[in-house]
Amino acid sequence: MPKDLEIAVIDDDDSFRVALVESLSSLGYRADGYSSAEDYVHTAGGKSFSCVVTDIHMPGMSGLDLMQRLTAQGSTTPVVLITARSDSNLEAKATAAGAVCLLRKPFDINKLIKCIDRVVGG
Repeated sequence: MPKDLEIAVIDDDDSFRVALVESLSSLGYRADGYSSAEDYVHTAGGKSFSCVVTDIHMPGMSGLDLMQRLTAQGSTTPVVLITARSDSNLEAKATAAGAVCLLRKPFDINKLIKCIDRVVGG
């Protein structure tokens, strides 16, 4: 069981975000949901997360834009990117941005857990 990991879930799809937060919570993680990258930036403030799980394609600031912002601020928090799109060059963009994983929706929750545990030492 995880243990003291706090996960931020950022996705503009309300039902997906709520379901993912609930799934992570049921597995013992502490998870907070945010409806946009801007919401995360403004609401999370100085809160420290073990990992950020963010959709790539959202209105306003994208998941990739958020990663650039976090990196510019000196954040070393691991970021998992998720997407429902099948663009062939997303893997390269995710890797170049420093994402620890790229998962395509719908994904098995166990794939996300393996990714999170691998990068946070679980």
